[in-house]
Amino acid sequence: MHKFVSQRAYGNLRTYTTKNNTSLIDANKYLSELLNSGRISDARNVFDKMPEKDECTWNTIISGYANSGKPVEARQLFDKHPGKSAITWSSLISGYCKMGHEIESFQLFYEMQRENYKPNHFTLASVLRMCSIKGLLGRGEQIHSYAIKTRFDLDVFVITSLIDVYAKCLCIVEAEHLFSAMPDEKKNHVTWTAMVNGYSQNGDALKAIECFAGMRGKGVEANQYTFPGVLTACAFFSDLRFGTQVHGCIFRGGFFANVFVQSALVDMYTKCGDLSSGLRVVESMAVDDVISYNAMIVGFVRHGFPERALTLFETMRVKNMGIDEFTYPSVLNSLALLKDVVTSMSIHSLVIKSGFEGYTIVCNALIDMYAKQANSDSALKLFNYLVEKDVISWTSLITGFAHGGSHEEALKLFCEMRVNGVCPDQVVVSSVVSSCAELALLDLGQQIHGNSIKSGHDGFLSVDNSLVSLYTHCGYLENAEKIFNLMKTQNVVSWTALIVGYAKNGEGIKSLQFYDEMIASNVKPDFITFIGLLFACSHAGLTERGRYYYESMVNDYNIKPGPNHYACMIDLLGRSGKLDEAEELLGKMTEKPDSTVWKSLLSACRMHGNNIELAKRAATALIEMEPRDSVPYVMLSNIYSANKKWDEAASVRRLMKSRGVGKEPGRSWMEMNGKVYSFVSEDRSHLETSAIFLKIEEMMILIKQAGYVPDMNFALHDINEEGKVYGLAYHSEKLAVAFGLIKLPIGVPIRVYKNIRVCGDCHSAMKFVSMVYDRHVILRDSNCFHHFREGVCSCGDYW
Repeated sequence: MHKFVSQRAYGNLRTYTTKNNTSLIDANKYLSELLNSGRISDARNVFDKMPEKDECTWNTIISGYANSGKPVEARQLFDKHPGKSAITWSSLISGYCKMGHEIESFQLFYEMQRENYKPNHFTLASVLRMCSIKGLLGRGEQIHSYAIKTRFDLDVFVITSLIDVYAKCLCIVEAEHLFSAMPDEKKNHVTWTAMVNGYSQNGDALKAIECFAGMRGKGVEANQYTFPGVLTACAFFSDLRFGTQVHGCIFRGGFFANVFVQSALVDMYTKCGDLSSGLRVVESMAVDDVISYNAMIVGFVRHGFPERALTLFETMRVKNMGIDEFTYPSVLNSLALLKDVVTSMSIHSLVIKSGFEGYTIVCNALIDMYAKQANSDSALKLFNYLVEKDVISWTSLITGFAHGGSHEEALKLFCEMRVNGVCPDQVVVSSVVSSCAELALLDLGQQIHGNSIKSGHDGFLSVDNSLVSLYTHCGYLENAEKIFNLMKTQNVVSWTALIVGYAKNGEGIKSLQFYDEMIASNVKPDFITFIGLLFACSHAGLTERGRYYYESMVNDYNIKPGPNHYACMIDLLGRSGKLDEAEELLGKMTEKPDSTVWKSLLSACRMHGNNIELAKRAATALIEMEPRDSVPYVMLSNIYSANKKWDEAASVRRLMKSRGVGKEPGRSWMEMNGKVYSFVSEDRSHLETSAIFLKIEEMMILIKQAGYVPDMNFALHDINEEGKVYGLAYHSEKLAVAFGLIKLPIGVPIRVYKNIRVCGDCHSAMKFVSMVYDRHVILRDSNCFHHFREGVCSCGDYW
């Protein structure tokens, strides 16, 4: 019959309908078939030629036009319909809702009631669906009130739609109330799915997982709409075990081939750190999905495999996949990590050719990449090219400069951002706090801390971690520990910041105690944690404990030692006078020693100056690696001078001069009332030089009376004794402390920062200054903090 009707659809419908009363039903079926297959014009021809039209015919054509994205044409047909019913109204309203026409949808909804037609559950569900998609909470609440008045609040279809509206509008408590009040026997898979996704979208991953488990416990089967929500929750908690179980449910339920489920699986595995499983899912997909590939690239970048991210991107290009604006940012992030300038330029060219440079998200990633590669000109050029600079644009530029080591520029840009009225987010706050930590700008860091509290950013993990680092870098251990204890959660970065911070402040024993607490809290240490532990052991003279942690790192946590670990171990052994053992460890390195390792060995030779040949070997290796670095020349010259080998010392300095290598002058500075004061040895350029030098004379008299004796081993010039004593008295850190004694009120700590290592004579002098003047002197050199109180240093004279 169907075939027969289709043959006569355009010419013989009139004859057929007069002979057979059932023909109208078949004609309507054929009309519906044409509409469902998208043949709108053919359907209209059939409709116009039909000799008879019943209510079903009108409703079918109106619904077809409405659902095909032609609401205007649907309205024209609706107005011509001679016998409208509630179904007709609902069909039209549904079409407008699907198109997201909020005003027209609600006008029709109210007009329907004015015409005395009662909306049904289908009408309400259509309107609520639009409210959930567009986040129209107020409209949704109005429909909820109407549903209560008309008793549709008992309808499963309507309740499920209301749960979805409240969940998507971030009113999860209201959604939860509706769900809980619903009898279990009425809850179907759609209702459970709305609740699982609601919890997941509202950031309550634990409840999303519990809801999914409850759904399974009630014997309700999940589907392709349920699984992405619970997988997102697993990714939030990095709960690989439960995520793997959900994967099993997906496989048994036959949903593994669904693209949306597959992309959610890839996202879950990558965020849980199981990159191999994520890659297997991607490779098993029958259809190459850009979203899944993007998630995999993000996973590789996040877990430190930028090369593999680039390889996967190249695979996408070979397959001619539709690379989108979300692909490029992760690829550019990987190039920022690799600092591959040549490839970066190539990818930038590809971005321009593909027309994505105008996308803000891509341009922000380009800014971030160039800034992290220290290509400030390109970063600023792109930033200025942006017509509308959002918070992410500013964040990309500022964090890029901060990560690239341009901390002063990052802070200047942050101030400019605030002047332009752009409110910072937690990412940029974390970066600028880290820059303040690196520059030891305590006052500015505290101001940003205060603003972060007002803005509600202090509760973010990344911001709190940066604040812990700030206060440890500035010697405020009490503040650092206070912030740490107030944190809602602490991760490995939080613990490591505290461990490293206490180690650098001469509190090695307490640093190791924090490590024990970290392990007791089931937080797994990482690569950097062990650098902090070995540093703590090195500066506390705990040689055996250092050996224990080194072995534990390799054997218990399967962490391969890097140059920094070797440098710490060599420093640990060298400080304890075990230079032969340090040299032996150097020979066991599986990779070529870098400058950090050789500097540690050279520093150990400086401390125990009897092995001049080893010092010469270390200095030679350093000079070959970094011929423009003054450190090896100066250190070797100082070692010769300390051993009274003046000719050799002079020879090294002549070599340094002939190669045009300039020695970085020892410089000390202090921050006071928002201004930085800088000093160099025997500096007479300060406006208050006379007062400072008078204070030095007073200071030297008082500390000598207390027992201070100048250490001539640190007067490294071949001059008379009086000249050596004079030179020692006016080292930059002594000038800075004298200025602090003049300017800072009694009881206020004197904080001094130095760009190179503090000399032994100044270290001794500071102990006596703290005792004679009853002041807390904090001196941070290039290596660690020294807290001088009552004649004692926190480092225990072992630095």
